[in-house]
Amino acid sequence: MLTSIRRLGNSQGILIPKPLLLQVGLVDQAELRVEGDTLVLRRPKATPRSDWAAASQRLAAADDDALVMPEFANEQDAELTW
Repeated sequence: MLTSIRRLGNSQGILIPKPLLLQVGLVDQAELRVEGDTLVLRRPKATPRSDWAAASQRLAAADDDALVMPEFANEQDAELTW
């Protein structure tokens, strides 16, 4: 597909047809980088821990958030005064 480069403020850009965006799953953001003489546009990778909050809520709702290991004390804990 051939598209034209247009002026957008102080920058330049291209319009990407909606069907193409839907085909590759681009919604709000895109990762743009240069590989050789090619511009590559990709879906951003999920950030680490991005879904931990939702997963924790699902575990709590399923009553499956018990400790895997029992709590244990350090040997020196008896000497501590609180």
